[in-house]
Amino acid sequence: MPTRRHLLGAALAAATLPALARPALSQAWRPNRPIRLIVPFAPGGSNDIVGRIIAETAGQALGQPIVVENRAGAGSVIGAEHVARSAPDGHTVLINSSQSTVPAIVARVPYDTLADFAGVAVAGFSPHVLAVTPRLAAQNGQELLALLRAAPGRYNLATAGIGSGVHVAAELFRSVTGVQAELVHYRGGGPSVAALVSAEAHFGTPTMASALGQVRGGGVRALAVLAVERSPALPNVPSAPEAGIPGVIHEEFFPVLAPAATPAPVLAALGEAFRASIQANAARLNELAGVSPRVGFETPAQVMRVVAEGVESYTRILRAAGVQPE
Repeated sequence: MPTRRHLLGAALAAATLPALARPALSQAWRPNRPIRLIVPFAPGGSNDIVGRIIAETAGQALGQPIVVENRAGAGSVIGAEHVARSAPDGHTVLINSSQSTVPAIVARVPYDTLADFAGVAVAGFSPHVLAVTPRLAAQNGQELLALLRAAPGRYNLATAGIGSGVHVAAELFRSVTGVQAELVHYRGGGPSVAALVSAEAHFGTPTMASALGQVRGGGVRALAVLAVERSPALPNVPSAPEAGIPGVIHEEFFPVLAPAATPAPVLAALGEAFRASIQANAARLNELAGVSPRVGFETPAQVMRVVAEGVESYTRILRAAGVQPE
């Protein structure tokens, strides 16, 4: 039988554990090797940035490192399929802001967007940005529209790949404004922003996370944040209504997902660790990626509900733009 001294010692030891480690110890499941967080895009994009911000702290809570692995291609399909087919043992998870956009724009997806995944957490929400290469003369949204309308088809519009959220934002921009611009699909948000920096592409609708550093550093010029109000991360950049494009409102969200058959205790442990990390890193997510966490995604069902709502919303936007699955 434990003595009073033993009980007191145990209580003191528990009290000294890091705040983020304590919740994980209450879970029955613990990983027995490093966890892979699959980012289905190239390094430097929004999913890569957000994933790396939250991975370290979540790994500390779980007692094993979370290693970010980039598996880019096909607008996130390659990485997402890899996770869908992985062992449902908690050691492979996905962060994919294009989870809801892919089925709206890709005709033959090799997995079921909803049935093949289980929700873990939502890392946050972030508006897209209307940005141009600094070599383009346009200084604001109306000047960009004037350029595009004066020379239909002359300018190209960079996306992060077919089926990406950036692709949806680009189609929304073309549909609402009625401009003609050639879409150029890159392998992720990082490469698409790099194309704007080099003037290989003229303008784009990148995610806040992938564009933020280049906007602040002058590598690209932000003409608008595609939100109803200005973003705290870019307070000097006008909102879409202020820029004269009130119908071009688009934000991305970052679901963290596991293979569908992952046991409930494993999902609970992963969810607790990731949610704690998201909250602990809320300021960094906003400052470095323009991402704001929101409450209301505490269960797998709540996470998958927002993914399902996204599929419906993005499908509606694309069909209104006349875009059919390819």
